[in-house]
Amino acid sequence: MKTLIIAEKPDMGRNIAAAIDPKAKNFRTYIEGEQYIITWAIGHLIGLAEPDAYDDKYKKWNFNDLPIIPDHFKLIPNARTKDQLKQIGELAKRSEKLVNACDAGREGQHIFSLIQRHLKLKQPVKRLWISDLTPETIRKGFAELREGVEYENLTKAARVRSEADWLIGMNGSRAFTTKHQVLLSVGRVQTPVLAILYDRQKEIEAFSSNKFYDVEALFKQQETEYKALWQGERITDPAKANAIVEKVKGKMGTITSYEVKDTKEYPFKLYDLTLLQREANAKLGFSAKKTLDTAQALYEKHKVISYPRTNSNYVTEANIPEMYKALDQLKGTSYGELAEQADKRLVHKNNKSICNPAKVEDHHAILPTHKKAGGLSNDEQQVYDLIVRRFLAQFYPPAEYKIHTVLTEVEREMFKSTIKQLLSLGWKVIYADQKKGKPMSRGKADKTDEDEVPEEEITTPFSLQAAEAVKCAKIAAKEKETQPPKAYTEGTLLKAMEGAGKQIEDEELRDAMKDSGLGTPATRASVIERLKQVDYIVMQGKRIIITQKGRTAVELIRSAGVDLLTSPEMTGHWERRLNEIARGVASDEAFMANVKKFTNLIIEKVRVQSKAAKQAFESAAGPASAGAAGGAKRTTRTRSSDGGAEASGSAGAAGSAKRTTRTRSSEGGAEANGSAGAAGGAKRTTRTRSSEGGAEASGGAGAAAGAKRTTRTRSGDGGAEASGGAGAAAGAKRTTRTRSGDGGAEASGSAGATAGAKRTTRTHSSEGGAEANGSAGAAGGAKRTTRTRSSEGGAEASGSVATGTQRSPSAATLRTAASEPALPSAAQAAVARGSIAACPRSGCAGRIIAGKRGYGCTAYKAGCGFVLWKDSLGTSLSEADARSLIERGHTAPIRRIDENGNQTEARLYLSDTNTGQLALEPTITINRR
Repeated sequence: MKTLIIAEKPDMGRNIAAAIDPKAKNFRTYIEGEQYIITWAIGHLIGLAEPDAYDDKYKKWNFNDLPIIPDHFKLIPNARTKDQLKQIGELAKRSEKLVNACDAGREGQHIFSLIQRHLKLKQPVKRLWISDLTPETIRKGFAELREGVEYENLTKAARVRSEADWLIGMNGSRAFTTKHQVLLSVGRVQTPVLAILYDRQKEIEAFSSNKFYDVEALFKQQETEYKALWQGERITDPAKANAIVEKVKGKMGTITSYEVKDTKEYPFKLYDLTLLQREANAKLGFSAKKTLDTAQALYEKHKVISYPRTNSNYVTEANIPEMYKALDQLKGTSYGELAEQADKRLVHKNNKSICNPAKVEDHHAILPTHKKAGGLSNDEQQVYDLIVRRFLAQFYPPAEYKIHTVLTEVEREMFKSTIKQLLSLGWKVIYADQKKGKPMSRGKADKTDEDEVPEEEITTPFSLQAAEAVKCAKIAAKEKETQPPKAYTEGTLLKAMEGAGKQIEDEELRDAMKDSGLGTPATRASVIERLKQVDYIVMQGKRIIITQKGRTAVELIRSAGVDLLTSPEMTGHWERRLNEIARGVASDEAFMANVKKFTNLIIEKVRVQSKAAKQAFESAAGPASAGAAGGAKRTTRTRSSDGGAEASGSAGAAGSAKRTTRTRSSEGGAEANGSAGAAGGAKRTTRTRSSEGGAEASGGAGAAAGAKRTTRTRSGDGGAEASGGAGAAAGAKRTTRTRSGDGGAEASGSAGATAGAKRTTRTHSSEGGAEANGSAGAAGGAKRTTRTRSSEGGAEASGSVATGTQRSPSAATLRTAASEPALPSAAQAAVARGSIAACPRSGCAGRIIAGKRGYGCTAYKAGCGFVLWKDSLGTSLSEADARSLIERGHTAPIRRIDENGNQTEARLYLSDTNTGQLALEPTITINRR
């Protein structure tokens, strides 16, 4: 009988076959030779079963059915790849030995283990453990196959990690979702990452910018000029800054200190996956997932780089000869000139910045292989270029500089200068043909000190005579502002995830996370994508913005008393135990017992938590309006005269967008009016009129993140055409066309909303008839369809909604109130109701008006987010209450129902004049009889 080799993916299987048995015959789903049968998984062929596999009652999400803790976890094949799993089973019957050739790591070990358990394979197992797919490495790996039993502890660690994540994710998500009647996804890794984004957003919102003044001077000594910055406490008074300028301008000064030192800058470390993703995001604008997918293609398809899912920046002594071979093959490529100038003597086993076996676990740093690259796509070429240049830099000497530090005194005022004089480019010649920008490195904190003296980098000789005087040739006071913390990009979030454990006070936990952080290099991209899918975050250009739904999710988890879920500390506990299990010094059974206890704790904490108000998940796109992330509102009306019909419907779309559209037809004339407020308060208005050969269109728009919208209007019989472009939230694209001819009107539009949502709208009019058809896919794959048809007195409307991700609660399980009608615009409301008071938000000139659900500001389009929700803290606010809150800062004592169901009397206080957030001060409790 033969030996069955199971690789993780088809390309890996084919590469193995080509290396060890090139004459083997290809049978599409496996390759067979004289000694070996080589087949493959396609990623995860098997997963843990959903809760309803244990009991049908779990098909409906019910809080009273929690927690769900199986005695034994069931496995279920992936329906899309079940044929391949069946094929592996058939091939195993013809084999006496197995070789686990899945990826060398915990996840690869888990994939093989699941196949082995599900198919009940009893054959002895050998383990292939390699870091790249070159034929030499594969052949060497097979010559040094290890016993499968050596990895039993790693298998246990992988298994309990998977089962523990299932328990926390399934129970946590169902508990918070059914309690608050909004789909809330919870996970061991994704929730702390969301909390990182939440905390940064709160820092940004709490930041108050202050003006300050830098006094910058230009000094001259003979032919030498240098810039300098005034030294002293930060200047906030412009008069003081200008006084220094007048005092020093044109005056002579002395050099009180002049120091010169030589310094060297060594090449940055080789890439691990996270560092590659960060740099590709910063330089190329690639998402973490795109970089991972591209690197995986370079590894599997093209075989031009080593295994990319690594967490190491170093190589072992055994890798150095392979690095030499890779350098040699680059000499015959477009990198030839750089490769020819490279010095192999700089890469050796004693160079600890490159070769450090103690810091190589499963895989070494990402390296180019000695296979010549060809047929790469543009994206692949760009990522390959990053890897090759970082690799080549290791064979170059350090860049050399002279640092000149100068203190200059004029009229008893001190100025400091730092001049960085380039002596030799060294490894930086690798990047000389690119735009100036430093590659990312490890371990250097970002410079955030706004008072720091900037380095002036020069390439020409520089020298001063310390004993000679200098003259202030120019001087100016420059107004600046303190800057808030920056919003995360995918690149900076990856860095935060990687270093998440560094803030943990417990030294042992911090040490457990020092090489792991939140997630693994292989999973961090999918965590970010998951946050997008469940509508917790949206992208605005490169910036990550947390949605209102995401904010509320963090607040609910923390307030429930299970804030460990939002902290990297739990991952620290887990990683420490998982590492110990993998080493055989900790019990997997004890680990799971503790996870089950924590699962029960989550359920009990959520059980006694008060249900969140529906408004807590909604963003105020207008004055007290209900457009929310994951539950925004759209209202569509279609009206036809001559036997008219009218239909209206509301639907939720991702990204807190709100749209109102009206279409009216009258015997050959058509008029359409639509407004759309995208995330952040954007608005679009479009009007189209047609009357037997005339057409008119107008549109105005403003939206976040510079996405694109196009509107075209065309009329037959003497037609006119107009088009306009505008931005929609977070890069969405929308196209609308309206065509009219001889009394007929047709309009169609498609829109990609946040997180991949899609919306299509069509309106058709013929002799007084109107038809509208729309579909929308919300975050996570939701779909909505609405039709309205009118024809000479007839009307028809239909709609279907399926919301959430796979296996999410049904509409019957999560019964939520229908969205309320859109509020009138600020101007209309002010006229209809009159304003209540001036907006208390600092710098806002708006007025507070009453809406259907709250009291909002007329300046909401200008960015004012002040809203007093009518249903707040167990009571209903009247206009008098709202006025009192705004003008006095509190209400009179009012009756409310507390979280225990008791009636109390309390004052409500306005705790935040920027947002309208309220606080409570109870005064009297009224006992219930």
